[in-house]
Amino acid sequence: MVSVAVLGAAGGIGQPLSLLLMLTPGISRLSLYDIVNMPGVAADISHINSNVSVEHHAGAAQLRRALQGIDIVVIPAGVPRKPGMTRDDLFSVNASIVRELTEAVADTCPRALIAIIANPVNSTVPIAAEVLKSRHVYDPRRLFGVTTLDSVRASRFVRDLRPETDAAELHIPIVGGHSGNTIVPLLSMATPRLELTPAEAEGLVQRIQYGGDEVVKAKEGRGSATLSMAHAAARFTNSLVVAFKGTLTVELALVPLAADPGGAQQIRRFGAGQLEYFAVPVELGQAGVQRIVALPTEPNTLERKGIEIAASVLRENIDKGVSYITGTK
Repeated sequence: MVSVAVLGAAGGIGQPLSLLLMLTPGISRLSLYDIVNMPGVAADISHINSNVSVEHHAGAAQLRRALQGIDIVVIPAGVPRKPGMTRDDLFSVNASIVRELTEAVADTCPRALIAIIANPVNSTVPIAAEVLKSRHVYDPRRLFGVTTLDSVRASRFVRDLRPETDAAELHIPIVGGHSGNTIVPLLSMATPRLELTPAEAEGLVQRIQYGGDEVVKAKEGRGSATLSMAHAAARFTNSLVVAFKGTLTVELALVPLAADPGGAQQIRRFGAGQLEYFAVPVELGQAGVQRIVALPTEPNTLERKGIEIAASVLRENIDKGVSYITGTK
C-alpha cells in the first residue's frame, strides 16, 4: 500500500484534495500537514468510511514527522491568487514555502515522488529541483509540476462548445507550462478528433490559457480555483499511486526533461529548445517518469508558434526559480 502526505492540507485546495484522497483506492496512510487548523480538518476527514489511516501534524516542528515513511508528497501549500494577481505575483510568498517544504522532503523522504501544486508552478518546480540538488538527492524522474487542471479544463470547455462530447473520454495534449500563454493546447491532436472553426479553436485556446481568471473573478476576491484544482490534483495523485503499485499510466505534467533525455528530443525539436523543464505527456512508473510519451503528430503552424511563445516566457519563469535558490541571475 502507499503512504501519501499532503502539505498544506488545511487550505482551500488541501481540504477537498484530502477528502478525495481518502476515497482513492491504494492509499493506506494519509499524513496531513499544515501550519494551523489541522486537528479539526483531520478529525472531520477521519470520520469518512474508508480504510485509509489518517494522521495530522501542525507547525514547522512537526513537518519532518509528517514526512516519515512517505511515498508520495503533494504540495498545495501557499497563498491563493486574488483579482488582478498573476501567478508570478505569488512568487515572493510561495517560493519560500516551497523551499522550506522541499528541504524537509529532501531530509526525510528523499525517494518520494513530489507533486508541486503551489503556484507559480513554472518557477516552484525549479525551486524544488534546486533544493534537492543542493541536498544531493535530486532525481529528475521523481519531481512533477501538476498541470492536470489545464487538461481537465480543456476537455470541459470543449464540451461546453460541443454538448454531445463526452468530456471524460476527450483527451487533448497540453504542453509548455502552467500559466497564461505558456499553456499550449494541441487541439489538432485531440482524441477523438475535433472539428473546430479557426474562431472556435482560437477561443478555446484563450479560455484554456486563462480559465483560472474566470474563477478568480467569479469568487470576487475570495479565492481562486480550489475545487477543480483539488479534483485535478487527486486525479494526478491517483495516477502516481497506480504507477507506484506497478501499473504504468500516462498523465500530463511539467517535468525536468532530464527525466528522459531521449524522449525529450521531440518536444525540444518542436520548440522547447534547451529548456530544462517543460509540460509533456509522461508515462508514470514506480520510480516516477518512465518515459516522455511522443506526440502523435507534428503541431500545426499556430501550435508551433504557441510553443515558441511559451518557451520564451517559460525560460524567464525557470530562471527566476533557479536564481531564488542559487543566487545567480
